[in-house]
Amino acid sequence: MPLSRSGLLWGLVGVIAFSFTLPFTRVAVGGLSPLFIGSGRAVIAALLAIAALAITRQRLPSGRQWVRLLAVAGGIVVGFPLLTSYALVTAPASHGAVVIALLPAATAVLAVIRAGERPPLSFWVLAAIGAVAALGFASIQGGGFGQLGLSDLLLFGAVVAAAIGYAEGGLLARELGAWQTVSWALVVAAPFMIPLAVFTAIQEPPTAEPIEWAAFGYLAVVSMFLGFFAWYHGLAIGPMAQVSQVQLIQPVLSITWAALILGEELTVPTVIGGAIVILCAGVAVRIRLDRSALLTSARDSRG
Repeated sequence: MPLSRSGLLWGLVGVIAFSFTLPFTRVAVGGLSPLFIGSGRAVIAALLAIAALAITRQRLPSGRQWVRLLAVAGGIVVGFPLLTSYALVTAPASHGAVVIALLPAATAVLAVIRAGERPPLSFWVLAAIGAVAALGFASIQGGGFGQLGLSDLLLFGAVVAAAIGYAEGGLLARELGAWQTVSWALVVAAPFMIPLAVFTAIQEPPTAEPIEWAAFGYLAVVSMFLGFFAWYHGLAIGPMAQVSQVQLIQPVLSITWAALILGEELTVPTVIGGAIVILCAGVAVRIRLDRSALLTSARDSRG
């Protein structure tokens, strides 16, 4: 399988894993505090990461890599989980998908700034159309933005945090390895998240139902840990800006799961909008693939 297509496949696996995050967060906040969900899931994932790193005897990151891991940890371990947990106390999972649909475009912008990738103009046009389509169909399902509330601002902050973590983590994954990057990021965040989780549990003892604990378990093991194995591996293979566009499918999946799991309404416009998002993402990816193939052919003909 060509490397570019391999990156897309691994990215898709990660997106499918992440697509359950918003619906399951909405389930979990029914019986657990947002602060406990955001910190507790990171603590469990950190324990898994420490075990994996110790068993496989991974080498320690270098000095500068530790600084970059702080950026990854701040984005995906601290920022995104905490901000989405608080936002989904009041916002439906489908409404959360409205704002999270901006994440692929935000990640691509960070990739351009940080990694120096330069997709063609047509790629950006299709990516923008896909983002607009995602926002449009998700707005229909979630009731639209109207006047921005606190939950919307929290979700916007989550997008920025995740985009930073994805872009920097994708670059680090090329140096440290995919699962190693997220594991070290969890270790970096652990000294902050463990006291926070303990304090929250003491102040507001968890009284969740089994289904809410199950959702929390998924957030800790899959959303916070295993999903990043595939996602960072895909970003590391790259091109990062291209692989990030696969995430345009995530709001479609998230709203589908919200309908099936939470009983949120799934309308015909939502289905049509989802199809448009997938089409735009697919065309954008194809443009990048075709361009990469042309560049490769040109180099081969010269060499």
